[in-house]
Amino acid sequence: MFTSAAARRTASALSTVVATAIAAAVLPASAALAARQSVPARYAQQRLDWQPCQDSPLECATMTVPRDWHHPGAGADLTIAVSRHRASDSAKRRGVLMMAAGGPGGSGLKRPQYLAGGSPTIDSSYDVVSFDQRGVGRSTRAVCESDAEFADFFAGDFRDRSPAALERVVNRSRTFVENCRKRSGDLLPHLTTEQTVRDMDLFRSLLGERKISYYGASYATMVGAYYASLFPQRVERAVLDSNVGFDGTWEDFSKGQPMSFQRRFDEDFLPWLATYDHVYHYGATAAEAKATWERRRAALREHPLRAGQAVIGPNQLDNGAIQAIYNAGQGFEALATALAALEHWDTAEPREQAVAAKVFGSYSGPDFFAEYFSVTCNDTPWTRDMASWVERSGEDTANLPLVGARELGIAAVCAAWPKSPAPKVKVTGAGLPATLMLNSVHDPATYHEAAVRAHRALRGSQLVTVTGDGDHGQFENGNACVDGVVDTYLTTGAVPARDTTCPGKPLPVPAGAAAGKQGK
Repeated sequence: MFTSAAARRTASALSTVVATAIAAAVLPASAALAARQSVPARYAQQRLDWQPCQDSPLECATMTVPRDWHHPGAGADLTIAVSRHRASDSAKRRGVLMMAAGGPGGSGLKRPQYLAGGSPTIDSSYDVVSFDQRGVGRSTRAVCESDAEFADFFAGDFRDRSPAALERVVNRSRTFVENCRKRSGDLLPHLTTEQTVRDMDLFRSLLGERKISYYGASYATMVGAYYASLFPQRVERAVLDSNVGFDGTWEDFSKGQPMSFQRRFDEDFLPWLATYDHVYHYGATAAEAKATWERRRAALREHPLRAGQAVIGPNQLDNGAIQAIYNAGQGFEALATALAALEHWDTAEPREQAVAAKVFGSYSGPDFFAEYFSVTCNDTPWTRDMASWVERSGEDTANLPLVGARELGIAAVCAAWPKSPAPKVKVTGAGLPATLMLNSVHDPATYHEAAVRAHRALRGSQLVTVTGDGDHGQFENGNACVDGVVDTYLTTGAVPARDTTCPGKPLPVPAGAAAGKQGK
């Protein structure tokens, strides 16, 4: 569904951060100690054997890392798959720009081709490199469940607050944790952001670079912030796009997501849908469109629909909306087409049904969530009192149901997750050069309020707020103002003198909208 460079970079985020994250406080760690920590020769003296990637124009290699950087002699080593896109102009090359993937759970291996392909400045100036972080993709992977087993996680209706339904949700989450422990148990404690950034610094060293520049979107903003906190002397420039609240806790950050997803749906998508009522016939006002949505959702609870291999029930309706509202240009029209098709399913054209199957039938699977929960449950402490989560999720289900309804299922996973030995990391920005942060005001996944708090914690950063916009992933997303600020910074190191704004892009006009007719 996502085809733009920015969307491809952040789609995993997308689904991501969608489920809402978990877990607790980000507190002190010593950057000086991190820099002094010796790397055993068997890792430091590796050579990257670059070869053409199998399915992309990039070069790929693998490197070996310890399972636990704090005890590198304990346990089997891990393999990390890495990639690079060489600078197109050796005369203009200024260094390496490292990327990481969103999620947690996204694959980063192919992303350099999209980032470099979307910016002539980056293409000519940087070797763009990335990797599949530990636990993901072509690196040593975490395994929790099969597709068939995981299908039950999103079955039914998360809004059902009957005692039996609540018990089922909690038990299903605990089953997921138990399966993870059985199948990936000794790997799980070492799937953390802190371990990942140590893998990154080894990658930097094997590239022969004293310093790197960095671009990261969504969860990768936390990766970048952690790296900058532990290795500030290794950072030349850093762009953090659509920011997780890396100043505080996964738990605190996740508690804001029911609000931000509902805001994006209610204040951006539904009014847009109503504007084009003459195309989609879903309601001439946002309130009417919301009422149609609620009627359809209730009907799907009683009578789910089948679209190809997909069974569309109420949770799948929510899943499709959650994914689509990450990016208006990529998602609004597809979601609207799929919603309209559900209203006349028996007479819907094959094209309409295919769109609905794609929108409501595709969602992140068990491989993504194996990493997602590992990182979010491990990184920081987690509230394990289920009674408090039942109460909070009840309030959010009533008031902010799009994501609030699934809050209990997500929280119950981390409440049952094995306790983690992950060190605490405090993000301060100490010792860093000027850093650039980007965020839209209505980003559903990495909401602006959290970005502002993270910006205050990251000393020396400048925040570019994209007004009138709610897209997740702002660089290379068709906004000339944002792209200009980022390209200038990566080329010259210059950031705006103070926090600034860029106007957002206009919302998309559906292909079926008659010229000049803007609805009711």
